[in-house]
Amino acid sequence: MPDFELRGKRINYTVLRGTSRHTTYFRFRPDLTLEVIVPRARVDLGWAISQKEDWILRRYEEMKSTKRILDDERVMYQGTYLDIVYEQAGDKEEILPDPARGTVTVRASDRSRVLELVRRWFLKESSRYVMKKLSELSQTLPKGYRMADVREIKNWGYCTHSGRVSFSWQLIALPERLREYVIMHELTHLEEFNHSRAFWARLARRLPDCRLREKELDAISPAELSKF
Repeated sequence: MPDFELRGKRINYTVLRGTSRHTTYFRFRPDLTLEVIVPRARVDLGWAISQKEDWILRRYEEMKSTKRILDDERVMYQGTYLDIVYEQAGDKEEILPDPARGTVTVRASDRSRVLELVRRWFLKESSRYVMKKLSELSQTLPKGYRMADVREIKNWGYCTHSGRVSFSWQLIALPERLREYVIMHELTHLEEFNHSRAFWARLARRLPDCRLREKELDAISPAELSKF
């Protein structure tokens, strides 16, 4: 993979062809690879990068300090990292988390099955948590609430005007205070379908430290669906 040096930092990058006629876009992948999306028109790549140096370096440092939920050796579960221990198994595949020891044993027929089994485990545990939390909040749910589900989405959560709230299958990776924040955030959207002052005022009545929790959540990067 090509790379370049920018003020002492060596940054890997990849070039993609975009649909814009003239604009070059930049974004970082969770693995800190810089994606450069070039326009249909010819562009001087070196010049385009030089025009975004400050942004690239700032975003690189932000991403570097971000906590990643999953890699090949460990996974975040309820806010704590567990080392993944692979054990070859026959027909019975299973996940055996042991937070006290800081491990999660994955028994599978092949090592390539590990990520898929982690995904299934997370989906089950996240669903269990969401249903339990909403049951605890049943007396205070917004009038617009209709249903909830857990699914494979890029964001931590979202809601619709019809009253459905959806949450990421990776929610169980987060510590309790951030899981709670995600749920409260989406429920508040059923009352204020925006991020206006009114929205933040409503959310602050439920969670006085919501801004701090939001900042903590921003420092955690969900696993890419493409890894599964």
